[in-house]
Amino acid sequence: MSAIVPTAARADVEPAPGVDLGEIFRDSKVGEVLEGLDRDLVGLLPVKQRTREIAAFLLVSKARERQGLATGAPPLHMCFTGNPGTGKTTVARRMAEILHRLGYVRKGHLVDVTRDDLVGQYIGHTAPRTKDVLKRAMGGVLFIDEAYYLYRPENERDYGQEAIEILLQAMENQRDDLVVILAGYKDRMDTFFRSNPGMSSRVAHHIDFPDFTDAELDAIARLMLERMQYRFAPAAAAAMREYILQRRGQPNFANARSIRNALDRARLRQANRLFEEGGMATREALETIAESDVRASRVFAGLADAAPR
Repeated sequence: MSAIVPTAARADVEPAPGVDLGEIFRDSKVGEVLEGLDRDLVGLLPVKQRTREIAAFLLVSKARERQGLATGAPPLHMCFTGNPGTGKTTVARRMAEILHRLGYVRKGHLVDVTRDDLVGQYIGHTAPRTKDVLKRAMGGVLFIDEAYYLYRPENERDYGQEAIEILLQAMENQRDDLVVILAGYKDRMDTFFRSNPGMSSRVAHHIDFPDFTDAELDAIARLMLERMQYRFAPAAAAAMREYILQRRGQPNFANARSIRNALDRARLRQANRLFEEGGMATREALETIAESDVRASRVFAGLADAAPR
């Protein structure tokens, strides 16, 4: 009996033409999204790398499909873990764009929800709420922040488990039309997955978002101001660096979110200062955050109290 020779190895059969991965990449315009991540987000290098790896995996899956190779529906559900303000929602929006441009979701929109959007307060309330959210998310990405709050075993009358069961069914049966991204603190998400193995088995991609360094938070502050057409006076820039050092050690620190809140308050103080000064306000004055606008923060009050009298 003659040996069976694979088709691709037989000399009398022309091999199938290759697939130009570069062409697929260019046609999808995924590169624009990845470039936007590099341009708009400071730091997060491990996150950006994992995002590129997922994009490459999905692109190659498309190439395999064109060559008639077995692919199946690639696993797309994800988990983003990290502290508040580390860019999870922002990256989720970009991921929705990538999935849409590669043809894995029809619309590419993001529906951002928490437990309160899914779980009802009484019997018969949870199922319609959860199904309504799923309906809005179909064709795109459902982002569930602090997803571990769905599971509250200490409360036997909690309806979170009902929402989880409906989500599990949708993640399995509608996986060709819906991608779910669960997000939250890493330790709590680990506990959530241990308690809900069905959910764990459906989530293929785990991305951990590191805290920003002080230098990265400083760069984020300057980038945020630039986008709002403000700038720091030199002394204000130095004060902001001190603010970052002090704020990190205080309760409820939320990385970039805390920086954005600090800048919003500094802009309010600047506006109040200019109003009280009265007279003509030059363009330079209108766009400049002064040192006093930053140091008026309560973050510095503790330093003043601790200073020698």
